[in-house]
Amino acid sequence: MVAQIDPVMLQKRKGKIPGRLAAWALIEGRPLTTKGQWINPVVFALYRAAQFFPRRKGSDEPILILGTGRSGTTILGKLFAMHKDTVFLNEPKAAWHFIHDGEDIAGSYTSAPARIRLPSTEATPARARALSGIYSWAMRWGLARRVVDKYPELIFRLPFVLALFPKARFIAILRDGVDTCASVTSWSKRNSDIQDGELHDWWGRDSRKWHLIVDQLVPEHPDLAPLQGLLRDDENHQDRAAVEWILSMREATQVTALHPQQVLAVKYEELCAKPDAVLDRMLRHCGLGEDAVFRDYAKDVLSAAEAYGELALMPELVPVFRQTLIDMGYEQSCERVVERR
Repeated sequence: MVAQIDPVMLQKRKGKIPGRLAAWALIEGRPLTTKGQWINPVVFALYRAAQFFPRRKGSDEPILILGTGRSGTTILGKLFAMHKDTVFLNEPKAAWHFIHDGEDIAGSYTSAPARIRLPSTEATPARARALSGIYSWAMRWGLARRVVDKYPELIFRLPFVLALFPKARFIAILRDGVDTCASVTSWSKRNSDIQDGELHDWWGRDSRKWHLIVDQLVPEHPDLAPLQGLLRDDENHQDRAAVEWILSMREATQVTALHPQQVLAVKYEELCAKPDAVLDRMLRHCGLGEDAVFRDYAKDVLSAAEAYGELALMPELVPVFRQTLIDMGYEQSCERVVERR
């Protein structure tokens, strides 16, 4: 569906549609696994133009959705797209590349070297002002007081983002690893493409994102570091998704403990099963007001979390993955993790 707009949105709050369409068409940019990349030069030109407009109040207080892809980040973003006071940006990675040319881990906008982690020392006032200018522009289109920016990989860049925007609020969404990995594998196979001899899929341009994960994040974890050489040449989507989930969930646990006032962890399964209680926590955490339409939309679109079958991994990954499931409170799924033969 265009811009993640569904029939329920159209029925419940038509006034939100123009802002959502503008965000999709003119602000978010087009990554390498999507069509319409010809629009990207126009998007970057509009970013530059946005710098000449006054910043709107609240443009330095974004709400950011973090975690790992295919864990419920999109449905959470769609919920916020319906709140009367917010405008939703679905992975506006072009905007982040605009302010930092070393952040594009997938290679959607550059072939220059990239880093997954960005230090707080690189969060300059100029970069904060540039991104708040883009947020301000989105807020004008969306008639909003706050921006909700879904960019899961920012889970690894919390010090950088907090240095840019000390008033930012984060929601880290968690999901059962078996189901997340199955969804990632399905998505990557479904959306992969070869262009000019390059493979474009979940793992970036010719596995650029995967190699950055293996080289920059895996060595930080004693139980994964010995597998670095084995993982670097691993082309199996399930193995790769398992490693990304392990790293993301551990990072979410750590940043939530370190920054409890800024980061709220939410389980996707709980959001689906008990939406009112979870929405209460999210609204309080983000400083947003009550909104009946927002709640009604959530009740209409949320359903029981989909459960997949077994996850077959290389034998060396199985104990690490199972232990992380236990640590995250998903021990009931350990029996679904099997060794690949």
